[in-house]
Amino acid sequence: MQFNSMGPRWKWKGAEAKALAEPISVSISELQLSLAKTESSGTLSSCNVLLVVEPEQAELLDRCCFGRLILSVEKVKKWIQLSFEEAFFLFYSLKCIKISLQGRCLENEVDTWMYMKSKRPNFPMFYKAYSHLRSKNWVLRSGLQYGVDFVAYRHHPSLVHSDYSVFVQSGDSDRLRVWSDIHCPVRLSGSVAKTLLTLYVNGNFKGEDLNLPLCLENFTVEEQTISRWSPQLSREDETTNSKPNVTTVSNFKTL
Repeated sequence: MQFNSMGPRWKWKGAEAKALAEPISVSISELQLSLAKTESSGTLSSCNVLLVVEPEQAELLDRCCFGRLILSVEKVKKWIQLSFEEAFFLFYSLKCIKISLQGRCLENEVDTWMYMKSKRPNFPMFYKAYSHLRSKNWVLRSGLQYGVDFVAYRHHPSLVHSDYSVFVQSGDSDRLRVWSDIHCPVRLSGSVAKTLLTLYVNGNFKGEDLNLPLCLENFTVEEQTISRWSPQLSREDETTNSKPNVTTVSNFKTL
C-alpha cells in the first residue's frame, strides 16, 4: 500500500524520532515472546475476548495497539478487552495466547474460528482485511466514530494521526453499491484529513470451506483509495473559475 501523499502528521515534536526508535514490528516481536512465555489466556465473552496479563505485558499490548485496558482495582493482573480480529490475530497468526470458553481451553483453532464466525457471520472477511494490514505493520483501531470499519495508523496513535479510514468490502456485499454510500465516507474522511481506503476481499464466502481458518489462504485483498479531486491542483490558468470537487478513484493495486 502506498503511503498517503501528504506524509505522516506527527502529533508532537519528537514523535517521529520516538517512532523510529521503537518500530511497531520490534514491539510486536517482544509482545509475542512475552505472551507465549507466560501462556497468557483470554476468555470469549459475547463479541470480544478478555485477556488477563501481567502489568508489563499490558504496556506492551498498548505499545502495539492491541485491545483496550479495563480499569480495575487489581494490581497484580491487568484485564485487556480485545476485538475478535485482535484476539484471533494473537491466537492464530502470532500463536502467543490461548483462548477459552466457559472455562474450557479451545486448543483447536477451528473451535475458536467457528465460535467467532457464529457470533459474526462476516468475521472471515473482516479478519482477512485486518490481518492483511497488520502483517504490513499498520496499526488498526475501530473506525466506528468515523462511520467506517477501521482507521489505520503508521505508528502508535499517541504519536501520529491516522492516514486512512478503512472500509471492508467483498464481491457479494451490498456495501458501496450506490453513490451516497461512497460520497458520505469520502466527505467525512476528507474533513478529518484521512484518505478512504477500501479493501476488497475476494473469495468464496459461502459453503463449508468457511468452517476452517485455512480458507483465509484462498482469499485475496485488493486495495483501493478513493479521494476528492480538486481541479485547482491541475488547472493551467489561475483566472479560471473553480469547479465543484468530485470524487475520483486512485491507487488501485492487487495483492
